[in-house]
Amino acid sequence: MEEKIKELIDDLRPLINQDGGDIEFVRYEDKYVFVKFKGACVNCLGADNTMFGLEAYLKNEIPEIEGVINVLL
Repeated sequence: MEEKIKELIDDLRPLINQDGGDIEFVRYEDKYVFVKFKGACVNCLGADNTMFGLEAYLKNEIPEIEGVINVLL
């Protein structure tokens, strides 16, 4: 499951990189994907929109996923 999630995130990475940001897969646990935004995404006002889009994309591709959580470490 984790490998599939990483592949899907990698598919979106070029779009996120265009604006100077990045996203890191942290873990998959209890049907939730934990990610960490990096670079320009950290303080971006549009990060919530990116998160909603990421969640919708992952849920569409892997219906078992309940949600995506941004780890603020």
